[in-house]
Formats: sequence, structure tokens, C-alpha cells
Amino acid sequence: MQNVKEITVATRHFPLERVLGQGLQVLQSETMQVSTCIKAEWLNVAFTENTLPEEHARLLLFPVADNEFCLQLAYIRPSEEQPFAADICWLEFMPAFFAQYPADTLMANMPFSFDQTVEQQFNICAQTKGLLQQLENINAITPLLCSLHQSELALQMLRRAIELITLPFTVCQVPACRFLAHDSEREKVLDAQRIIEQNVDQSFTIKELSRKVAMNECYLKKGFKALVGKTIHEYQQELRISKAKQLLQQQGQSVSDVANALGYSSISHFSTAFKKATGMKPCELLA
Repeated sequence: MQNVKEITVATRHFPLERVLGQGLQVLQSETMQVSTCIKAEWLNVAFTENTLPEEHARLLLFPVADNEFCLQLAYIRPSEEQPFAADICWLEFMPAFFAQYPADTLMANMPFSFDQTVEQQFNICAQTKGLLQQLENINAITPLLCSLHQSELALQMLRRAIELITLPFTVCQVPACRFLAHDSEREKVLDAQRIIEQNVDQSFTIKELSRKVAMNECYLKKGFKALVGKTIHEYQQELRISKAKQLLQQQGQSVSDVANALGYSSISHFSTAFKKATGMKPCELLA
């Protein structure tokens, strides 16, 4: 007997978009409440041809208040049945989960810091694939036994994820943002991220973005760095340079065309920003 699962068909999954970008569409979502502090979600996600990610996993951890944090694990595997689609397992460990452990235990000899926002990509090993298969196909006699089995597997996956992380985290050096404990405030920050992604040809000021999402400028700056891992300016520049690379390699595009398309005030401004980010002149990538 399996726990009751909630199956929905959706089009957006904002936490997943924050990890993989906006070139995706959730075709089906199946939610599994493992316990009061662990949630699992199975998703079938469609990507455009050029955005389908390779098989990998991600660990994301962000503080929501002093000594309170949320940890998410995403396991992304290209679908064997559908082209340009992926099957994703999304595990979320709530603040209550970590409240079980003494602070000294959490902080000691860990590859990351629990008081900083962190994100790390790692490989899905054979052991993890086996755990994913078990989690997806649990068949227990009673709901309690099912929940216990699910909890055991989720803990094993968390332990294995931490073991697989051998490289330093990309950390965000900002203090815990208490306001991010509220879904509505996190959503405003993510709205700002989406506005940037949908308008790569524009360079927004913090004041402009804060007005668009109705959020205090200081909160937006801190929240954006905490959730995205980059400042607003860094994120805008990264997206614009990435788009510039694509455009420069298209037949018939000139450096001037690309600079204008991305809203740069002059070719020299664009060339300087491009070389600073890539170490190359824009003309070196022309098709």
C-alpha cells in the first residue's frame, strides 16, 4: 500500500525554473508527502531542443531565518520515452527537519555552511539511481510502513548527496534573510529574476525592479543574492553575454547588430563588457 499521492498537471514550477531556467514546461507533477518535514515530487518536464540538460543532480540550501534553513535536492534524468523531456525527482527538507540536530553537529566538518546560501551540482551515481527507483516504487503493507520506508530512502539520498560533494560550494556571502521565510516574499524575488530573463535586451536598475515587483530595494538586493547566488547586475550581465554569444554565431549578424539587439548604448560598451566576461573580442565569434 502506498501513501496517497496528489497528481496534477501543471505548466510552471518556479523553484525548478530557478535551477534550470525558463525553457521548460511541467507536463505532469506527482507530489508525495513523505513526512511533516520532507516532501518529494516527481515531475515530467518538457524542454526545447537546445535546453534539455544532461543527467545530473543539484543540491540547494538557503537560510530562511537565523538557524533555520531549507535544503532541496533535484535529480534530473533525460526521459527514455519522450524526446526533449526529463524525469525529475525533487526532494525538499524543511526547516523542521534540521531542527532535530544540534547546531554543532550541522556545522562540524561539512563541505558547506548552513548559514549561507549554497548550490552544488553533482553526478547521479549507481547507488543513487537505485535509491530513486526504490522511492518511486515503494509497496508497503500499511501507510505508516510506507512513510517509514520513504523517510529512510530520503535520508539515504541526502547522505549520499553530501558524500558526493567534494568540490567547494558556490556560496553567497550574505546573512540569513528572515523575510525569505515567507512564500510571498520569495516569489517577489523570483518575479524579479523572471523579468530579467524575459527582457535580456534591457538593463534594469534595482529601483526599477523593486517597483515592478513591489518590494523594498534593500530586501530585493539581499533576497536576490540569497536565492540566485549573484547580484542583480551580475545576473543581468551573465544572461546578456550568454545571449550575445548565441547571436554572434548566427549567420549575417554583426557586432553592431548584436549590441543593438541587447540594448547596449554603444558598440564599445558592448565590446568592453563582452571581453571582460569572456576574454575574447565579439568579432572573434562571428559566424
